[in-house]
Amino acid sequence: MATAAPAAPAPAEEGAEAKPKSKLVPLILAVTALIVVIVITIGLTLWLSGFFAKPPVNADAVLEQGAEHEAAAEGGHGDKPAEGGHGAPAEGHGEKPAEGGHGAPAAGHGEKKAEAEKPSGPPTLKKKSPDSMQFEYSYLQLDKDFLVNLMSSKKVMSVQIAIMTRYDDRVFENVKKHELILRGVMLDIMRMTTETDLTKPDFRKELAAKLRDAMNTQLEKYENFGGIEELIFTGFVVQ
Repeated sequence: MATAAPAAPAPAEEGAEAKPKSKLVPLILAVTALIVVIVITIGLTLWLSGFFAKPPVNADAVLEQGAEHEAAAEGGHGDKPAEGGHGAPAEGHGEKPAEGGHGAPAAGHGEKKAEAEKPSGPPTLKKKSPDSMQFEYSYLQLDKDFLVNLMSSKKVMSVQIAIMTRYDDRVFENVKKHELILRGVMLDIMRMTTETDLTKPDFRKELAAKLRDAMNTQLEKYENFGGIEELIFTGFVVQ
């Protein structure tokens, strides 16, 4: 009796090995495709966000650098100085500014500056030197003579007057400023003189004191300070 040959198991094993291989290939392809998609997505995102673009140029910084280079060139690194000296300005640059230009003060500016430099407050005593205890005496001769008629008389009195002070020049400036008022007051006092007054021993001394006090009173009224210490007759004639 013949024995039946057993079925060969080889074909079944080959089919079992083929199945896992056929499932692995699509999985690899899927993973690869996913990685490619991720890489592409990341690249597009970076590109759209400007990651690969050059940084923008700062226009302000460029302008500042250009200005610095120009200033350095004008400061002596550029053109050679003109003939006649090192760094001599070109023609026209050294000329005086035209009248009313920026280089010359406008009319009135000097006067305002002078007024601002004037000392404020009342006049002060003048010393011969800062360390000296002696004062400086100043005199001012009034320009015009004083001519008046004596009271109840046909005689005429003509005098020339000077004043003295130890204070600064503001006293004399105030006298010149208010000269008209001072002359009017002084003439009114002199008109009260009679021929009998002329015979008094101290007439001139008393008249000088009256005129001095009258002048100081007017100066104190308009300038808050008198400053006239002595009044001197430099000419005295009665005819």
